[in-house]
Amino acid sequence: MNTTILWADDEIELLKPHILFLKEKGYDVIPVQSGRDALDELEERQADLVFLDEQMPGLSGIDTLRRIKERWPQLPVVMITKSEEEHIMEDALGGKISDYLIKPVNPNQILLTVKKHTELRRLQTEHSTLNYQQQFREIGMQLDSRMGWQEWIEMYRRLVYWDLELANTDDPSIHDIFLSQKQDANRLFCRFYEEHYLGWLGGADDKPAMSPTVLKERLFPLLKENRPTFMIVIDNFRYDQWKFVQPAIEHLFRVERDDLYYTIIPTTTQFARNAMFAGLMPSEIERKYPQYWVNEDEQGWKNQYESELLQENLRRHGFNIKQSYNKVLNAQYGKRLVDRLPELLHSQLNVIIYNFIDMLSHARTDSDIVRELAGDEKAYRSLTLSWLEHSPLMEMLQALSERDVNIIITTDHGSVRIDRPVRVKGDRDISVNLRYKQGRLLDYNPKDVFEVKDPARLFLPRRHVTSPYIFCHENDFFAYPNNYNEYVKYYMNTFQHGGISLEECLVPFIVMRPK
Repeated sequence: MNTTILWADDEIELLKPHILFLKEKGYDVIPVQSGRDALDELEERQADLVFLDEQMPGLSGIDTLRRIKERWPQLPVVMITKSEEEHIMEDALGGKISDYLIKPVNPNQILLTVKKHTELRRLQTEHSTLNYQQQFREIGMQLDSRMGWQEWIEMYRRLVYWDLELANTDDPSIHDIFLSQKQDANRLFCRFYEEHYLGWLGGADDKPAMSPTVLKERLFPLLKENRPTFMIVIDNFRYDQWKFVQPAIEHLFRVERDDLYYTIIPTTTQFARNAMFAGLMPSEIERKYPQYWVNEDEQGWKNQYESELLQENLRRHGFNIKQSYNKVLNAQYGKRLVDRLPELLHSQLNVIIYNFIDMLSHARTDSDIVRELAGDEKAYRSLTLSWLEHSPLMEMLQALSERDVNIIITTDHGSVRIDRPVRVKGDRDISVNLRYKQGRLLDYNPKDVFEVKDPARLFLPRRHVTSPYIFCHENDFFAYPNNYNEYVKYYMNTFQHGGISLEECLVPFIVMRPK
């Protein structure tokens, strides 16, 4: 199907050479002499692009533009003008033109503009596909090499980049190729994590920033600066989600540090976030601050002492500062928090937790409607962006963009879309998380899991004398033999956390300053 161009200019006869040039290139061109004629034609025929002269008698180009956008808001319009006066450009841009050209125009300018606005997606897709095909072998060779923790961070950055680049391609084969390579990467990352994790906890010299050390290494230096710091923790926020939403806020902020850190396991809020705020591993929290730790089998909210643990962490490192802690569980509270910004600016550190993405993940498991809305990784990212753009968090970011502050955006863990069940048995006290299990009499295939029989090696609380921990790899999840098929069907392709995968264990730590 040919691309149709509507060209409105009161001197359209003078543009015949340009029109013939476009027709020779395979485009259909509808020439009209006025804005009124352009509107009439659009009522009768569908166009893919409009060239609009800015200075036409009667209905001007600006007025025609406004009427086109009222009736066909998604139709791209290119304004052609003799004038470069600022107010004309402001009117045109305010009317949401897609582009503008200054007269006199030449045929190549016109052709390039047509391709830009009618074939951009196809050209970008072809370019991205070709580039990925060229890098496929290079990524594969790197995966086959023995990478360290920093190389794995760079590899995950690279995979996230290609995940976003290839998301809009219509070629199913390239999706399958990328998915296969990403699965290989996750399998190798899980092996790497298993081989090195206990060594990192045991004090290895070469180790990454992790949940208990990330604030000491990356937040605390900022607290020595003479400006307030706002640490925004988005629960369950993956690095690909950050890269997807970044364009929506980067006009407000300059990203000074775009980094990742390694979470501890289990990658759940109870363990990872408490460890992050406390600057300690879970068993160390239980021993040092027993009043602030609630075990899995005990009654009570498992993260109700985050503020107290953060205060103790700051105190241990010599920070006697004014700070605030707020957890946003609904839009009303989020809006009230924005209103309190002048008060928050008097604190050197403000921690704000936003729980929407974690709630979205759980809702996707429990609700068929949300499952359809977030049916895959691409849709999941899109829902994240839609939430952000209309959320109290965006209001807070907009307000902070006008202040001299440090902004941190981070999380405690990510999540992975599960699609492979692994059978497990245990007594009634077995932990309920789909990605890790702890309990007595666990029955499983050791080849399917990361197994640690002594919780002390993981710096995790021991519930019973014989209570090992087992963790899922990649996209696996634990399923019980009882009602196995129903259980698997219910949880298949949901987003979960607790185990070992790139998406769960490598999470963003972003530092920004207002522009």
